Amino acid sequence: MAVIKVPTNFNIEVDFEVPEFYRRLLSLFIDVLIEYFYLRIAGEIFSSIERSGGWGRDSQYNMQAIGLLLFLPILLYHPIMEITMNGQSLGKKIMGIRVVNEIGGRPGISQFLIRWLLRVSDLWIAILLFIVLSNPNFLENAESTFMVLAGLAFLITDIVLVVSSKKGQRIGDILAKTILIRINTKGNIEDTVFIDVADSYVPSYPQIMQLSDKDINAIKSILETSRKKNDYNMAESACYKIKSHLKIESTLPPFDLLDTLLKDYNYLSTK
Repeated sequence: MAVIKVPTNFNIEVDFEVPEFYRRLLSLFIDVLIEYFYLRIAGEIFSSIERSGGWGRDSQYNMQAIGLLLFLPILLYHPIMEITMNGQSLGKKIMGIRVVNEIGGRPGISQFLIRWLLRVSDLWIAILLFIVLSNPNFLENAESTFMVLAGLAFLITDIVLVVSSKKGQRIGDILAKTILIRINTKGNIEDTVFIDVADSYVPSYPQIMQLSDKDINAIKSILETSRKKNDYNMAESACYKIKSHLKIESTLPPFDLLDTLLKDYNYLSTK
C-alpha cells in the first residue's frame, strides 16, 4: 500500500496510507448506487404527486418547486455527508477511507464545498443511469448520446488524475488542498481532536490555546503516528518545537506531554 508523507505545521512529516484505487472506485460505485436509488424513490414520489392532481392554475410551477426540493438531497449528498461525518460519505465509510486536509487534519467547510463544486462525475453517472434505465430509448438521438459521453469523460478525467497524481488527488482535491487517506477499522485515527476530559481536570499548559485548530490536528496526528510506529524521536522533536513556540517548561516524556496538551486543549476549549 502506498504511503505519502504529509508535513504538519511543525515541519514534521506524518505518514498516511493512500487508499488503493479499487477502494476509491468501490466507494464511488456505492455512492452512485445510493444516489441512483434515491432518484428512483424521488421519481416515484414526484409521479405520485403529479397523478394525484388537484392543482390550481399554477400547478406547473408547484411541480417544478417540488421537483427541485426532491432533487436537493442528491445534489447536496456529498457536502452534507462529508461535513457531518468527518470527511466520509457512506461509500467512503464502508470502504474505510476519509477526506483530510494536507496536514492530516479535518478539512474546513470551505474545503468540503470546493471539492463538491468540482465533483460532477458520480452525480452525472447516477442521473444518466436513472434516465437510461427508466427510458431505454434515451440513447436513440445524438443529444442523449453526447450527454452519456460527457458523463463518461468526467469520470475518465477523474480516474486519470487520481492515477497520475502523486497524492491520488482529483482536481477538486488539488484546489481544495485535501487528500484521501486509508483508515483502519480499529479506529486508531479518531474522528475528531476531542477526547473526554473530567470536569475536575486541571489544565497544566493554558498556553495551548495560542495554537490554531490546524495546529491541534497536527499534534494529534503526530501523537498517533509516533505511537503507532513507536517513533520516540518524532514525538520528541514535536515537543521541542511546541515548548519553544509556547515557552513551556516541562520535564514530561514526549508522549505524555503531547497527550497532556491535547487534554488541556479539550478542557479549555469547552469551558
